[in-house]
Amino acid sequence: MAVERVHRTQYAVDVAAPAGVVYGLIADTTQWPLFVPASIHVERLDFDGSQDRFHMWVLANGQVRSWLSHRTLDAARRRIEFRQETPAEPVSSMGGGWAVEPLGPDRCRLNLEHDFTVAGNSPADVAWVRRATDTNSRAELERLRETAERWNRLDDLLLTFEDSVRINGPAELVYDFLYRIADWPDLMPHVARTDVAEPRPGVQLTGVGIISADGATHTMEAVRVCFPHSGRILWKHTRSSPLADAHTGEWSVIPDERGVQVIARHSVLLREEGIEEVLGAGADLARARAHVRETASRFSLATLEFAGQHAGTAVRTL
Repeated sequence: MAVERVHRTQYAVDVAAPAGVVYGLIADTTQWPLFVPASIHVERLDFDGSQDRFHMWVLANGQVRSWLSHRTLDAARRRIEFRQETPAEPVSSMGGGWAVEPLGPDRCRLNLEHDFTVAGNSPADVAWVRRATDTNSRAELERLRETAERWNRLDDLLLTFEDSVRINGPAELVYDFLYRIADWPDLMPHVARTDVAEPRPGVQLTGVGIISADGATHTMEAVRVCFPHSGRILWKHTRSSPLADAHTGEWSVIPDERGVQVIARHSVLLREEGIEEVLGAGADLARARAHVRETASRFSLATLEFAGQHAGTAVRTL
């Protein structure tokens, strides 16, 4: 059997922000879908402040891949070591480290290293992994740099909100409605079309044509990760919006003794440069926050209204 060759990559970017700010962005894996372009969803399993274990889903060369990872955090040295416990094929091992090097009170260098092996040492597989690692690493370093350099405005750029409704019907039927996104054009008048691919159960690549209030159709592209046993669907937009650098969300179906509570959550990293492009000259961040919330909530609440009708109608039919 051939010995698997260890491949190594190194990347770095200088950031005009304090080292502590940059370290904070890479230390919290739950926020990576907002700050790391390729990251779709992170499901944290264990965390004690220095040991972090999580399952994550990412886009790699246009494909959705997932793996279980473990990290060791050293806040004093501003260094994080990581290792995949269950790599995704064709990777047989993947690890590395993040390091934040202070260059002054308001500047630092962010370093990212990988080491990986590929099963069978296939040149084509090695090239595929190297291309995915290179593309994603460069994109995430650039997005982290841009985000960190706006650290003193980050609280205003981050927007998190939720809408909740109660539905008198079985949780299974409500979840089924939200899961069967391919059927939405036949069930909801504000959805013009959907394109859905499910490369493996529970992972959906979607394109949804939404009819807005002015009658125009806007396409939203997203990856969805579905957890039927817990009644959750996590998603992230993969088609950039002029108003948002990142937009993630979750549908949660929660049964209780009074019926079903359904929650639609949204998290958005706003893009200042697109505000006047979308909302007109003179529009500010406050207006952008209100516009994003109103638009997203309108779609969420309309979808939940039809989910409730679907569940109620199905029960009466049975």
